[in-house]
Amino acid sequence: MSIQSLSRYAAALVLATLASGCSSILPGSSGSGSGEASSAASERVVSDNCKFIRSRCIYEGSYDAGERNYAEQEAKRLNKAELDRLRRAFAN
Repeated sequence: MSIQSLSRYAAALVLATLASGCSSILPGSSGSGSGEASSAASERVVSDNCKFIRSRCIYEGSYDAGERNYAEQEAKRLNKAELDRLRRAFAN
């Protein structure tokens, strides 16, 4: 097999991979599953995006009235829940 035919095969494989990735279920698209399963898939995609590109998930605009307090309380709650989870995991 020559280098040229191997390069063509690799290019076709890359294009097929990209096409299959673009056709997967994304948040906001209508999938053929239950609403709950589709919602879970959407949350997973958003979560994965936040892991890889954190700036997509950080809001740097101004808050509405009362929204800042809610965000701070929710952050405290989530931090406490994670701390409790870690304590349970390493309490063995």
